[in-house]
Amino acid sequence: MTYDLIIIGGGPAGAAAAVYAARKKLKTAIITDNFGGQSVVSDDIQNWIGETRLSGIELAKKFETHVRAQTGIEILIGDKVSRITKAESGFELSTESGKKISTGAILIAAGARRRKLNVSGEENFSGKGVAYCATCDAPLFAGRTVAVVGGGNAGLESALDLELYAEKIFILEKTNTLRGDEITLEKIKNSPKMEVIFNAEVTEIFGEKMVSGLKYKQLPEKEIKELKVDGVFVEIGSMPNSNLVSDLVETNSRGEIIVDQKTQAASTPGIWAAGDAADGLYKQNNVAAGDAIKAVLSISEYLRKK
Repeated sequence: MTYDLIIIGGGPAGAAAAVYAARKKLKTAIITDNFGGQSVVSDDIQNWIGETRLSGIELAKKFETHVRAQTGIEILIGDKVSRITKAESGFELSTESGKKISTGAILIAAGARRRKLNVSGEENFSGKGVAYCATCDAPLFAGRTVAVVGGGNAGLESALDLELYAEKIFILEKTNTLRGDEITLEKIKNSPKMEVIFNAEVTEIFGEKMVSGLKYKQLPEKEIKELKVDGVFVEIGSMPNSNLVSDLVETNSRGEIIVDQKTQAASTPGIWAAGDAADGLYKQNNVAAGDAIKAVLSISEYLRKK
């Protein structure tokens, strides 16, 4: 199979790119596990332009519906790209299902994945008290004591999701300050259920069949302390899904693809990136969609002149 453009990812960047690729009449395939990206786990999205409020699942359905309404876009859903190599006239891609694809241009819109603590017990208790999505799993902890690891906006928003269900919520932050927006910080401060532990570095999660507690290092003294909890929600950021092209393009220290902010073009001609896989300053759905549109307009010009 040969295409003008392959879009990898079905979040806001991938969906927006597909719509604009269709408008530019580019022979395009979008390859994605599913539509929605990271926002699919959000229960209440209030900042997607044109919608006052909707869930992540609703937004994902809108993405898929919009893309499927386009002419000339092939949707390869449930498949994954396993390898990308440079070819004489573009790139060759292989997928996990065994497809071989040729393309003149690639847009990496694969987003990011949740960062893990990588401490003892985390893997063993994943799904048994260790969770990465408060929106998904908060109801399972009704009336219980939980810990949220991470004091950024994601961690604080998870704590607020848990507030509806949990009896007590500990927020463990490795530094000496929380980094959420002012409205969220005020809600955390005024909640009788919340307790923030600063300068706390989690070292172990323990239990028998289910999580029963965690250990953390109190900085700077490095004294090991123990906290009895029934659940641990890990909210310490994400890692860009850029590994497919990490040997083809320049990336920064965080693994994000370095792009020209005017066009979203990567260092290697024929590759673009948008959304959380790229080195944009702001990680937001609306920004990802806009950057992807910018990328497709650039790709169209690139292919026209090629």
